[in-house]
Amino acid sequence: QVQLMESGGSLVQPGGSLTLSCVASGVITSQLPMYWYRQAPGKQREWVASIIADNTTYSASSVRGRFTISRDAWQNTLYLQMTNLKPEDTAVYYCNTVIDSRNYWGQGTQVTVSS
Repeated sequence: QVQLMESGGSLVQPGGSLTLSCVASGVITSQLPMYWYRQAPGKQREWVASIIADNTTYSASSVRGRFTISRDAWQNTLYLQMTNLKPEDTAVYYCNTVIDSRNYWGQGTQVTVSS
């Protein structure tokens, strides 16, 4: 059974940094495309960043230069390093992968950027 579990969300001041983790179980994710999404209150879930099989990364323009997606194959863990956080980054952050056309999501972790 594939499971994804995010952690690392917290309350942080504007300009601060945070690293989110997503531990996978039931599947080896090192060769899978993996994604981070976020959903702010009252808004649709939006794509944040991706890492594909060869570890090429992509990120949304709103976070480019501030957020970095990476993974540790040995730990079967996906990361999202976030710097220079802004209030508009406040959201629940989810990790995601697609296996055999099926979407798998974690339960999410709350990031709140506020002074």
